[in-house]
Amino acid sequence: MKKDRTMLKNSFMTGAFITTLGIVITKVLGILYVIPFHSIIGDSGGALYGYAYTIYLLFMSLSSAGIPLAISKIISEYQTLGYYNAKRRAFIIGKRIALLLGFVCFLLLMLFAPLIARSVLGDLTGGNTIDDVVFVIRVISIAILFVPVLSIYRGYFEGHRFMSPPSISQVLEQLIRILVIVLGSYLALNVFKMSLSFTVGVALLGATLGAIFALGYLILKKRKNSKKFNERIRTTNEPIITNKQIFKKIVVYALPFIMIDVFKALYNYIDMTTVIEGLVSNANFSVLDAETIMSMLSTWANKFNMIVLAVSTGVIVSLIPNLTQSVIKDDKKDINKKITQALNILLFLMIPMTVGISFLAKPIWFLFYGESLYGPSVLAYFIFAGLVMGLFTATVSIVQVLKDYKTVFISLIVGVLLKLFLNNNLVSAFYKMGLPAYYGVITASIIGYLVSFIICLIVLHYKYEVNYENVIKNFMDIISGTMVMILVLFLFKFIVPIVSMKRFVNIFIIIIYAILGALVYLLVTYKLGIIKSIFGDKFKTFKKK
Repeated sequence: MKKDRTMLKNSFMTGAFITTLGIVITKVLGILYVIPFHSIIGDSGGALYGYAYTIYLLFMSLSSAGIPLAISKIISEYQTLGYYNAKRRAFIIGKRIALLLGFVCFLLLMLFAPLIARSVLGDLTGGNTIDDVVFVIRVISIAILFVPVLSIYRGYFEGHRFMSPPSISQVLEQLIRILVIVLGSYLALNVFKMSLSFTVGVALLGATLGAIFALGYLILKKRKNSKKFNERIRTTNEPIITNKQIFKKIVVYALPFIMIDVFKALYNYIDMTTVIEGLVSNANFSVLDAETIMSMLSTWANKFNMIVLAVSTGVIVSLIPNLTQSVIKDDKKDINKKITQALNILLFLMIPMTVGISFLAKPIWFLFYGESLYGPSVLAYFIFAGLVMGLFTATVSIVQVLKDYKTVFISLIVGVLLKLFLNNNLVSAFYKMGLPAYYGVITASIIGYLVSFIICLIVLHYKYEVNYENVIKNFMDIISGTMVMILVLFLFKFIVPIVSMKRFVNIFIIIIYAILGALVYLLVTYKLGIIKSIFGDKFKTFKKK
């Protein structure tokens, strides 16, 4: 019988690589489709799409954001302890919770869509209407009936350290979603001559159909490999664990993860409800220009932030079950090692990626969206918000695994309050200083996430004795490698222009600069010993256990 290579258990490093690769592929696909999608719906349609998706992400956080990581953690815990009956029931209870929460959130969005739309647009006119926003919110709400259950299945696979099937399901979900978005929106607007709001609604249906296909794949995969999930790694006298105890454990584990995603979604919601009014009132922007910038923050520029965040997400998904095992065994040395290794990987990958995207903001924006007055400058700065968001998400997830829920909530609340207080104040301040006013919005996000990140680092050091000496050393070397990379790219501009007025010539410019930058960065960091320090000799840690 042919061996199923997608159903092999993975170590932390291998799992991190697989999940990160899957998420990066998904996000790259998510970026590529925006070229035709933006040309079809434009900035006004992009703003409408962003309104619906921002609300969707907030309610998705309430219905399922923390559950897959909670299920992953619980499954890993029960599997390690040999509590196989409790593990099976945890999966069933998790599915029931997901179904209930998904249905409740679906109803809330359907019923309160008009109220949400009015809170977004207020009395502003000259752009999308309240009826348009109501329609797209109700369309996207259908996806919430399916995505929570899909997340449970992913958490179940990841808890067993089977990282490939969830990654494949993400790619499959994205492919279906993109097909519906591009083909559906084109046919709706150009063939059937439907309205812009209906066209955006058709595109938003892609989230529902993608989730259905991905869920079907994981259900079939689980049934086909049922013996592997029922495999017993140890024999023990399993204590009596009631369904009530399991339910409580899921809620206790999931709540902090849910709050993490809810508060992250609140950053977007704060922008959605304050940016347009703030730019119009405090910086003399027209409603149309303000809505254009909002579409960049919520949709177009945010697509590139997702690439940076994909690295963080991949590391977190693999880290949670592995770190949980070390916590259960009370192996403090291994806990310290895994936390610092995760931080090293994040810094090693995310810093050069962020700086590189910022450096190439002009050709990237021109390639994907064409000429824009604000786009390149928004992307060049906004990408750093993705960097600090990724670092914060990783550290707060680590703190959550260590069950320090007080620190989780303090860091989240402090960050959001800073964002809320600074948003329009910094818009006004940047405008008065003669700087782009919308940089105030981005700076508010960066400060909020950065302060939250620092709070988590301080607690991990003083309360859990995590030693950052190696991380700091590698960080300084990573910065050195990144600076050398940018210096070489800057000098290379005198040989190959960094942007071309011929849109698709920018593809080759970006590829050339990306390859050159990556080679320089890898060479410098290799010479400095960072790669060996993080990954070990000959990448031995990537070998499957």
